[in-house]
Amino acid sequence: MLPLLSERQKIVLALIIHEHTRSTQPVGSKNLIDQYGLDMSSATVRNEMAALSEMGYLRQPHTSAGRVPTEDGYRYFVGQLMGNTELPSTTRSTITHQFYQAGQDVDQWMRLAASVLANQSKAAALVTAPQVIKSRFKHLELIELRGRQILMVLVLTGGDVRQQMLTLAEPVSQERLSAVAERVSNLCQGLDFEGMSTLPTPSEALEQDILRLVTGTMRHENLLTGEVYRDGLINVLEEPEFAESASARRALRVLEERPFLEDLLAQTIVNSDIGAVQVLIGGEGNWDELSDCSVVLARYGVPNLATGTVGVLGPVRMRYGQTISAVRFVVGLLSELVAESHAEQLNSDSL
Repeated sequence: MLPLLSERQKIVLALIIHEHTRSTQPVGSKNLIDQYGLDMSSATVRNEMAALSEMGYLRQPHTSAGRVPTEDGYRYFVGQLMGNTELPSTTRSTITHQFYQAGQDVDQWMRLAASVLANQSKAAALVTAPQVIKSRFKHLELIELRGRQILMVLVLTGGDVRQQMLTLAEPVSQERLSAVAERVSNLCQGLDFEGMSTLPTPSEALEQDILRLVTGTMRHENLLTGEVYRDGLINVLEEPEFAESASARRALRVLEERPFLEDLLAQTIVNSDIGAVQVLIGGEGNWDELSDCSVVLARYGVPNLATGTVGVLGPVRMRYGQTISAVRFVVGLLSELVAESHAEQLNSDSL
């Protein structure tokens, strides 16, 4: 639970974030008053800045310097202070016209979406091509091998087979393994990974573990099987936060290494609703590679038909309002285009 702020503290925090995002420099009380014409004394602003620092929302890089926002400060801003923002109407019209000119060329959609996001956010953008949901559960076998080791054989519709060696916490008889496999098969018959992720949790621990593994396997079946489109990497590398080669390498890994990107999307966005925006600030303690970055992610498309992901990566000192607005708008356009391109299938499904 983040500490609650007074209205005056909210104003001070929001202005410090705005000014630091613009200037990249620590923000002092006098600068804040002069720049924004605050109706407060310098002493009052300093007191509020000290209080915000004690709460963990600001920090002081050097003894004589002003304050900069912490990751918690940015999280509070995004969650509580930013509100809903939209791109200017002229910008929305221009982007919409660009997509209209792309016609039904999916490759052009993806390249244009990445370009628009990079341009609007002044950061790096990635877009995954829409993937048709194909993999559905058909059958499961659990085979006892030796000791605590078993073989999981997952059969998908269309005949695809996935095998995985598992080591259980304790030995389990073949009779019990077969019973668990039969219950999971009955529970999951014909479902894709999205349908399986909404199933009730089984009461038996072994059945819970097997269902979780099966769901994870199917999730990766539908994740990042197509091309990933990127744009704006130079925007990130030109930021002062990435002047050091180590920080730049970490940012490059996020954008360029497919296994890392698969893991990131699998743990964050793959089961979220279409259009729901997720903001990861400083890696949220889960990814060291993102310690200097913020990532804005959202899914687009038509549920249970074809979906993809858009994302923006930049410094923690990101223009969150502008970036989130751009992501939401592009997600809406891409979802409409996916729906139009699959209109015939959607109509047949509704009959």
